[in-house]
Amino acid sequence: MKSSYIIYFTVLLYTAFSFGQDRITGKTFATRSEVIATDAMAATSHPLATQTALDILKDGGNAIDAAIAANAMLGLMEPTGNGIGGDLFAIVWDAKTKKLYGLNASGRSPEKLTLEYFKENNLKKIPSHGALPVSVPGCVDGWFELHKKFGKLDMKKILEPTITYARKGFPVTELIAYYMQRSATFLSKYPGFEETYMPNGAAPKKGQIFKNPYLANTLEKIANQGRDVFYEGEIAKTIEKYMKDNGGFLSYEDLKNHTSEWVEPLSTNYRGYDVWELPPNGQGIAALQMLNILEHYDIASMGFDSPAYLHTLTEAKKIAYEDRAKFYADPDFNRIPIKKLISKDYAKERQKLINTNIASKTYDAGNLNDGDTIYLTVADKEGNMVSLIQSNYRGMGSGMTPTKLGFILQDRGELFSLEEGHFNTYAPKKRPFHTIIPAFVTKNGKPFMSFGLMGGGMQPQGHVQIIVNMIDFGMNLQEAGDAPRINHMGSSQPTGEKMADGGILHIESGFSYETIRVLLEKGHKIGYAVGPYGGYQAIMLKDGVYYGASESRKDGQAAGY
Repeated sequence: MKSSYIIYFTVLLYTAFSFGQDRITGKTFATRSEVIATDAMAATSHPLATQTALDILKDGGNAIDAAIAANAMLGLMEPTGNGIGGDLFAIVWDAKTKKLYGLNASGRSPEKLTLEYFKENNLKKIPSHGALPVSVPGCVDGWFELHKKFGKLDMKKILEPTITYARKGFPVTELIAYYMQRSATFLSKYPGFEETYMPNGAAPKKGQIFKNPYLANTLEKIANQGRDVFYEGEIAKTIEKYMKDNGGFLSYEDLKNHTSEWVEPLSTNYRGYDVWELPPNGQGIAALQMLNILEHYDIASMGFDSPAYLHTLTEAKKIAYEDRAKFYADPDFNRIPIKKLISKDYAKERQKLINTNIASKTYDAGNLNDGDTIYLTVADKEGNMVSLIQSNYRGMGSGMTPTKLGFILQDRGELFSLEEGHFNTYAPKKRPFHTIIPAFVTKNGKPFMSFGLMGGGMQPQGHVQIIVNMIDFGMNLQEAGDAPRINHMGSSQPTGEKMADGGILHIESGFSYETIRVLLEKGHKIGYAVGPYGGYQAIMLKDGVYYGASESRKDGQAAGY
């Protein structure tokens, strides 16, 4: 009898702390109303970056200018997720041509680092930090590609707000202070990190004014001299010397030879809405594969907090991620069967593998023969919309902090496989598998929503949950992001690891105990990780009015005018 009281009390506590106070308007999950405006909207993971975007728009810039300015600001204020030492991807709706454009601004591996090096040093996996996982940073080139094709304002004007804040300082937000302090414990051993990010010998605390004069100098050079100073000039030479002095392989020639690539976004239609992602080397099409599978089920009748929905969603994720592990890689090195992977016929075949009553322990990838992070979105009065995501990988990146430049180089190369014959096997001058993915939705050929959800392997499954929340469950833009999420971990990886005994289904607080109990009965291993559920920002265009939403789990803000 006593034990049953304990269980009952635990359920009461779980329920009490899983839901916020009832709102006068909106649904249970919405932390606040959507932001609504007519002329422009910006949604980023930091309020000051959002304000910067709006300032640029009010000063005559367009959505592309504002997105670059916000990204630069986030590199300063949220170095735990992004910076000019990382890569960038974007989807742009151009109001003039009424068309979507995709940009892959990811960098390649060093030419002088070979697969044989890892074998000779008995490495089974590329390390997560230090010199070996560093690849060419594509962010700055990405800015200039976007600006050259769509920008209006001068780059000096666009980067000026960040340069000013870097010199005079800004108060560090709660979440960023937490992650900077965590990162400092293991990154401070790398040359340049402490000098740049640990004033007075410690990482900044919440509310402390933090300055980065080195980054101000770097951005000033980029603003005045253009992208070439980063890839062929003084900055490139500083990076090469630093890497050489610290056992690295990234060279001046690697930087000089870097190019971004304009790519065609790919889509699938989900219940009347066209959902767009970028092709590999990113993981975006996993979201399209999952949606194609889910379309075979009456998700709306299952209900949001139901074992049937969460089980089906998890199994669809497992199936798509097995293909992700096998096929997603640099298309310059592989013939990737993309059309087959995102086809409706293929989804119909794969959907048949799902057992509605039992959680799978493993799935095989398809047998096909054809060939931390920040997210932001901006929309302007002309109707241009930008979906942009940028990252160092693993929070602050490799730890390698080039001398007096004010940023850390990414560790994206960790995501290569060292298994010979794999699509994603390490090779010189190759782009690694990438987790960061921007997304876009159109309806009847017109822009409907620009959105993204950061967080490593969470991203495709997060994209799917946002789409399902809105289309199947009728949630509004803010509620769709605030609603609790699941994050299945443990699928096979593009680095070569295989799914271990079905993986673990992490459940965010907000789902009922009854649902979790049934999932356990179906054979799911349930985990309760704190934090890895992504960071969401979105802008929706409806009847000529912009709606904005920002992630309640982070420090972000949506604002417009």
